[in-house]
Amino acid sequence: MNSDREADAIRQRYARRRETGLDSLYDPLRPSVYLPHQERERVLIRRILQPYLQPLDTRRLIEIGCGSGANLIHLLRLGFRPENLVANELLDERVEAARNLLPEAIEIIPGDATRIERPGAFDAVLLSTVFTSILDDAFQKTLADKAWELVKSGGGIIWYDFVFDNPANSDVRGVKLQRIKELFPYASIDAHRVTLAPPIARRITAIHPALYNLVNWIPLLRSHLLCWIAKP
Repeated sequence: MNSDREADAIRQRYARRRETGLDSLYDPLRPSVYLPHQERERVLIRRILQPYLQPLDTRRLIEIGCGSGANLIHLLRLGFRPENLVANELLDERVEAARNLLPEAIEIIPGDATRIERPGAFDAVLLSTVFTSILDDAFQKTLADKAWELVKSGGGIIWYDFVFDNPANSDVRGVKLQRIKELFPYASIDAHRVTLAPPIARRITAIHPALYNLVNWIPLLRSHLLCWIAKP
């Protein structure tokens, strides 16, 4: 499958998601949403930002698949400078949402990320729940190679995505650590298992939000990987 065909397929998958109403599951006021976010922030700070990217106010970062820009707003709060951030998004409606949310100093590049030509321009590339929506192996590798090209030597890729297939959603596919190693064969990968599996999180936080941290102590119930993929 070529790049244009897979990009069109991704657009169709997200359109189906909007039609099914699944977006309501990601309301940030739900405990099953904000508690995993808080957990991920703690691990991101302690395991990736502090050891690999300080001082944050001098680091350049691009997010591929930025959505409406929420991750970049979060990074600004943590200490990145807007003029050092770049947003890329494939879906037109999300590009528009990002333009409305993000500071003007953050550059927004719409369209297919594999067409970006800025080799070695960034200290970090952020890939958050991107590859699980790419079902074509060849396009996964093409995008991984582009992310690797964009990051400078000594920098790295921040990866956050889930590892298990979702039997209720054929538009996504889990990406395990072995596959990440295949996509980035020359990298040193620092991987952390995070995020209580969302179906479990939704059930137990409906009983009481405090149950999230209790059940999340069981590593086998965590569904995502948060990684620093270091480029030598």
